[in-house]
Amino acid sequence: MVENNRVRVRFAPSPTGHLHIGSARTALFNWLFARHNEGDFLLRIEDTDRSRSTLLFEKSIIEQLAWLGLNWDEGPDIGGGYGPYRQSERGELYRAKADDLLRKGLAYNCFCTPDELEESREKQLAAGRPPRYEGTCRDISQAQIERFLAEGRKPTLRFRMPEKKITVSDVLHGEVEFDGSEVGDFIIQRSDGGAGFHFAVVVDDGEMEITHVIRGNDHLPNSVRHVPLFEALGYRAPLFAHFGLIVGEDGAKLSKRHGAVSVFEYREAGYLPEALNNYLALLGWTPPSGEILGLEEVADAFELEKVNKSPVTFERSRLDWFNGRHLRATPPDQVARLAIPFLERAGLPVDDFELVVKAVDAARENSILLVDIPTYARIFLGPFEVQEEAKEELAKGYVPQVLDAFRSLVVATDELDLEGAEGVLASMRESFKPLGIRGRELFHPMRVALTGQNVGPDLIRTIVLLGKDEVFQRLSRSYDLANELLSEESED
Repeated sequence: MVENNRVRVRFAPSPTGHLHIGSARTALFNWLFARHNEGDFLLRIEDTDRSRSTLLFEKSIIEQLAWLGLNWDEGPDIGGGYGPYRQSERGELYRAKADDLLRKGLAYNCFCTPDELEESREKQLAAGRPPRYEGTCRDISQAQIERFLAEGRKPTLRFRMPEKKITVSDVLHGEVEFDGSEVGDFIIQRSDGGAGFHFAVVVDDGEMEITHVIRGNDHLPNSVRHVPLFEALGYRAPLFAHFGLIVGEDGAKLSKRHGAVSVFEYREAGYLPEALNNYLALLGWTPPSGEILGLEEVADAFELEKVNKSPVTFERSRLDWFNGRHLRATPPDQVARLAIPFLERAGLPVDDFELVVKAVDAARENSILLVDIPTYARIFLGPFEVQEEAKEELAKGYVPQVLDAFRSLVVATDELDLEGAEGVLASMRESFKPLGIRGRELFHPMRVALTGQNVGPDLIRTIVLLGKDEVFQRLSRSYDLANELLSEESED
């Protein structure tokens, strides 16, 4: 038994695919609520759909939750006092609970065939009525039951929905009323003996003493089935909180056509877990102050009652903004470790970790995602080469004079540290002012000459990180290239 009033929440994904970004937000809200209230966060795997559930996707979901930093207190990998935490391992419990409802007359055997059910459904739709089970087997006699069994029919087990008003207590929606008579009796045990979705969920929540069920609005209609089931099984119903779903910028439910939808895809694209958590937390909830927050800061401030019950729009550009901010706020060595797989994919050496940290630290100033970092880190880690699109900057008549002066100042400077680099650039600025060469005209060719690119890190930082010898070598090569380009132009 848990302590009185101790909060217990769960995230219960089905392992039929990678962790969806909407499901990650559900997990996050549950985690934040648990941590804010010093309660328990459970991970439960809902794998009753054996045809689609796989251990591969279960492993993926666990890995992505761990990557996000949403640690759990009980789960399939660490155990706990309320296990097992996979529905596929809880069959005996479900069957015992179903048998108990059958004995009490709260459930009954249904022998309707799929064809009969489909025919009934079509008739209801044709008559303009919402389809539901019409209770065909609700009150059949024992003789009829025995006849069906003799024919070899395998029954399902249906729950007798109470034909009355059912009230769902919801933190965000208040008291929501449903008419139980409009729902229809639903299957709690399939003909193969497996538990139905709604039944397994309620048994698990009851047995695991879940105090709050926090999930998207698409599950609110399910609550009309769950509340009477909790009562019939003798459990105290949890308090519900159904929040607004994530939609695309076109207002439609978030799907593949809006781009990446799984946490795995965002991770592969180079987003940071801190940024993803920060952005998802603010989709439908507003912190009392500030926007750039760490996970613990969000947990401290999180108030479930202030989560929005209306749909929220997912904006990739907004997530990018959060990622850029977190990328620049994270300690350089941590960013370097996260960037190493991306650097390796780009064919850049990573054996000198100290150099990698410096290169990544410089590169992240121009980067939004980790996948962007190799473009700029290449300046310091890869071989020097002037990109084709940057050569135009060197093919200007005054550039050889600029590069030659730049090279001479580098040679004359004892130490090309921060002070030395600043001195070189100040001298360049003063030397070329009388010639009317200033600003971008002066400094952009210098940048291209050192980086080989039109865009790159701060010039002073680049000079210091490259070092005197490498700066001299690159200026010399770029000086020669500038002359070659001018010579080719004159020949044309």
